[in-house]
Amino acid sequence: MNAEPFPAPPTSPGKSALSPTNSHLQDKGHRRRRSSSLISKVGPETFETKQDQDIQDNMNANWVHFKGAWMIHIIIIMLLKACYDLVPFFSNELSWTMTNVTYVIGSYIMFHQVKGTPFDFNNGAFDNLNMWEQIDNGAQFTPVKKFLLGVPIALFLISTHYSNYDLTFFIVNLVACLIVVIPKLPFSHRLRVNIPYLTDQQIVQGI
Repeated sequence: MNAEPFPAPPTSPGKSALSPTNSHLQDKGHRRRRSSSLISKVGPETFETKQDQDIQDNMNANWVHFKGAWMIHIIIIMLLKACYDLVPFFSNELSWTMTNVTYVIGSYIMFHQVKGTPFDFNNGAFDNLNMWEQIDNGAQFTPVKKFLLGVPIALFLISTHYSNYDLTFFIVNLVACLIVVIPKLPFSHRLRVNIPYLTDQQIVQGI
């Protein structure tokens, strides 16, 4: 019988007292199957998976709330622009466009492509979720998610302006912006686009 998912409880001193559940480890193998559809959706977590997620705070996603975590995005954009300005044959329009495209590629890989966590403390309970889905336990339009959504949009507008609204640069900047903005919208939550040989098609379907 399916176990209903429930909201993650708030962090408390007793949270670390939870222990990993063996049922999650045993259940993890047969819940993975190869998706045959182009677009699939990751199902909700089981009761056991939620328990494993709540063993400790998820440092893989919670760092975005730390002091200075927001500023690092601005610093990275400024450094990228400075580096591209050093390339002799790059015009100002091209350097802004390359800054936008580079930031978008890095942001997409970090927040939407890589799944799971680098820490082995929850028995792989986050293995099927990317970082964006892990932030704030999947809640939408939280302050940090609004900021992360606003950065690529603002960068697109700046790049378009300093590209003098050239049609070619506009299209490139717009496509780059959409690539990283669309996965952040609520309708894209837990959706997977499965491209043969390019994306991981092992999709965990909630039981």
